[in-house]
Amino acid sequence: MLEKIPHPSVPAPDILRCAYMEIVVTDLKRSRDFYVDVLGLTVTEEDDNAIYLRSLEEFIHHNLVLRKGPEAAVAAFSYRVRTPEDVDRAEAYYHEMGCRTKRRRDGFVKGIGDAVRVEDPLGFPYEFFYEVEHVERLAWRYDLYTPGSLVRLDHFNQVTHNVPRGVTYMEELGFRVTEDIQDEDGVVYAAWVRRKSTVHDTALTGGDGPRMHHVAFATHEKHNILAICDKLGALRMSDHIERGPGRHGVSNAFYLYLRDPDGHRVEIYTQDYYTGDPDNPRVTWDVHDNQRRDWWGNPVVPSWYTDASTVLDLDGNPQPLIVRDEPSEMAVTVGADGFSYTRKDDEEKGFKLGNTL
Repeated sequence: MLEKIPHPSVPAPDILRCAYMEIVVTDLKRSRDFYVDVLGLTVTEEDDNAIYLRSLEEFIHHNLVLRKGPEAAVAAFSYRVRTPEDVDRAEAYYHEMGCRTKRRRDGFVKGIGDAVRVEDPLGFPYEFFYEVEHVERLAWRYDLYTPGSLVRLDHFNQVTHNVPRGVTYMEELGFRVTEDIQDEDGVVYAAWVRRKSTVHDTALTGGDGPRMHHVAFATHEKHNILAICDKLGALRMSDHIERGPGRHGVSNAFYLYLRDPDGHRVEIYTQDYYTGDPDNPRVTWDVHDNQRRDWWGNPVVPSWYTDASTVLDLDGNPQPLIVRDEPSEMAVTVGADGFSYTRKDDEEKGFKLGNTL
């Protein structure tokens, strides 16, 4: 049964793109070593309690905030809006939805001005802002580039218990679905939604939620991702590699999934496709298609389905989980009877089953 989503009479804010994520880490130095010394993100500023990081092509103050805290979690999924008035619209929109909101005219973090944070209908801490401090865009500073340079924040991925309900909410907020995963009974296991003209600004993954599945940064080329793998191997840090490198069927992108020192999942991502036309067609994948998650048919490691980061409410407390009551993607594709196919009409099924790991 599809839970009802409130439908505000006031207009939704005009969202431009995913802009930054604020995560709580337990050891600021260990996290700095990982995100700066290994992954090469640039420090905009830092103090004893927080580090503000950005990618090489970014001109706003940061794409990632590492904030010191007692338990690892996610404090904000932050989106930039088109005008200052859209911050007002966001506040009014969520207020009419009955969602809790907080507004700070001087921002919740350094480098960001007037902003509103909300506990959205899915239980996630969303933020909307326009005012921002500009910093040097390092796109032309090739002396700073490394073989694995991260150039943009690309997307978020959120775990929610009811993907269709989430899609309805995101569509009314102005997002458009580019791809999804379903089965023959119409169960939706995941959906990718976008504001900018790529495959997604965030994705909704079915599972016990709300939780943060991953935050993703883009590189220019596949070889940048391979260089990150080689670097992690050379540093004897290969245990940070959870999955990949590989090619997704969904999104068509080349990928690598890493786990940071607190277990937060980070995707390194490149080469998806343009989706900006108004009639851009939605791509729907069969959940039993062996190539939906990995184009080469390699199995997905179970932790990728089961593990995700806690998200916080506006007071900094962990949000309680709602258990997904529909089948899980792992259960129907990795479990004992979860036969996936490479060619749908083959009589023999079960090539590269996940449970052979």
